[in-house]
Amino acid sequence: MPRMWSASHRESRPLHEVLSNVVFGGEIERRRILSVDELAEDRPHGQEGYAVKTRISGSEAAVEVRSQLDEIVRNGAQRMLVSALEDEVERFIERHEGARDELGRRQVVRNGHLPERTVLTGAGPLEIQQPRVRDRRGVGSKDAVKFRSSLLPPYLRRSNNIDELIPWLYLRGVSTGDFQEALQSLVGPAAKNLSATTINRLMKVWEEEYEVWNRRDLSGKEYVYIWADGIHFKVRLTGERQCLLVVIGATRDGTKELLGILDGERESKQSWRELLLDLKARGLAFSPLLAAGDGALGFWGAVEEEFPQTREQRCWVHKTANILNKLPKSVQPKAKPDLQEIWMAETKQNAEKAFDLFVAKYGPKYPKAAGCLEKDREVLLTFYDFPAEHWVHIRTTNPIESTFGTVRHRHRKTKGSGSRAASLAMVFKLVQAAQRKWRRLNAAKHILHLLAGYKYEDGIMQERGAA
Repeated sequence: MPRMWSASHRESRPLHEVLSNVVFGGEIERRRILSVDELAEDRPHGQEGYAVKTRISGSEAAVEVRSQLDEIVRNGAQRMLVSALEDEVERFIERHEGARDELGRRQVVRNGHLPERTVLTGAGPLEIQQPRVRDRRGVGSKDAVKFRSSLLPPYLRRSNNIDELIPWLYLRGVSTGDFQEALQSLVGPAAKNLSATTINRLMKVWEEEYEVWNRRDLSGKEYVYIWADGIHFKVRLTGERQCLLVVIGATRDGTKELLGILDGERESKQSWRELLLDLKARGLAFSPLLAAGDGALGFWGAVEEEFPQTREQRCWVHKTANILNKLPKSVQPKAKPDLQEIWMAETKQNAEKAFDLFVAKYGPKYPKAAGCLEKDREVLLTFYDFPAEHWVHIRTTNPIESTFGTVRHRHRKTKGSGSRAASLAMVFKLVQAAQRKWRRLNAAKHILHLLAGYKYEDGIMQERGAA
């Protein structure tokens, strides 16, 4: 580990500890952040480049450290992007190396750089000059080629992660007028170009994108598992409560994807039924083998009507929270591991034993908690009839929870979202961004076995006719 030196004594400390003390300390020792080359050397105290002990406030040090780190990150990102663009151009020219005139001269060649432009990224604003390529055969030639960068498309002014940040901020209750200030604190002064007008224009585009997406054809689609949950927001401009119904599905290759979003009337059976009917009207004919959700009766009533063959799996995260809420706080630390013994059991038989033990242990003193568990016994253990590799995915509604957990947790502390249409569009964009990071189902090959009609017992596939 590189060494950081102070005037008072020599000490070897991890860099993250030094930064942590600098950023979060009160009155602290000020240490200049060394360059990579300086850190690589074990240079004795007193030589040029090492820190001098002074006394400054924590806030002043925090600003200096953040500024230096931001500059390092920006410079590194800029160098990497420039290098990648140069490599992209070189590979393009190499692909067309055979294009030559009668004198053997290359026709596709480098031709300087395009004018410099600023691209707003998560690392801050980057000043980029993109290499230019020229085809000597001219635009009118049928053989002429044109270079288009896949890394830096024409007219790009913001990276995708900035566009993904906007819905997140909006759903956290940041108004369009405050976006500029919020983004400037995150990515620097270049965010001043993201005015309220720009944000509103983006919202309109995203609302249109949602409408197109919400009319897409689902014919031939097969979703083996689905996860459903309602996401509640307060609409700032009207004061009303909004419930967005979200459904995620797992395809036959194990990929999770957003299946449907609806601005519903609470989590009522009718609202969920409207969403499921819409999916069927657009061609979804295959009944999911299993649906995972919380205890909202509206969803399960709608599933029973529209997909009667789909089996139910209640979310263990929601169920655990509901049971613990019915227990004294002093008892909760003991009860939680007892609940985990149920859904972590290797076999359904062992889960049933742990189930009975929990009811017997807590039922006499806390009948409401035991009753909350007992009433959903069958649908809490459905996952044992599916591949063991899939249990981690289907026991909970985690794909939805992980996407909206922070937004929902913080939303009651904010002013709420601006309008119902804007919230719907923002949720759509937020899920689209999260979708790229969703974990694919483990051992997706088992999906084909399920579709072929094979049965599973305690997570193990049974031979035909054995179960």
